[in-house]
Amino acid sequence: MGFQDKTYREIITKAVIGRGRKFSKHIDHIRPDNKPSSILGCWIINHRYHAKKKGDVGVEVVGKYDINVWYSYNDNSKTDVVSETVEYKELVKLSIKDDNCLDDEFEVYAKAIQQPNCLECKIVQHGQKIFVEVEKEFLVEVVGETKLCVKVDPDGCEVEEVEEEWDYELSEDDFKDLDPDFLDKKDNDD
Repeated sequence: MGFQDKTYREIITKAVIGRGRKFSKHIDHIRPDNKPSSILGCWIINHRYHAKKKGDVGVEVVGKYDINVWYSYNDNSKTDVVSETVEYKELVKLSIKDDNCLDDEFEVYAKAIQQPNCLECKIVQHGQKIFVEVEKEFLVEVVGETKLCVKVDPDGCEVEEVEEEWDYELSEDDFKDLDPDFLDKKDNDD
């Protein structure tokens, strides 16, 4: 097929040329200042991330978040909160790839469909550390220029003009919330 064939056209456009999704679980260990007696709560906040294309393999998501663990110590007589920032790198492989991309300029998008979330938080290593199991999930897309081939209709486009009817009839219910003194109130407020 070449340019002499008038039944097809090649169109260059930006399109999603790669897509991937990854769910992951991992364990973070936190060492508090005091030997914990029990865990009272755990939450993850301040999640920040960005993504970049990593060769032909996929998209690397680089980010960090803060883990806050509220715990008791001194035989459950005192409490404290320990905070730790955790950095991570996730390689999200592309399950859908278009190898017909025209150049090496890409736009990469990542969305956390499951923000980092604490699954389990417990005391380990003879009470010296806190073990936090975290889950998260990302969806990534790579956008680039690609070429599409479309068939041209030899008869051209026929556009039928359709006269649309608009029904503007009003009912009594349309007026029930109308304030008849609206304009008078506005004039008096000036």
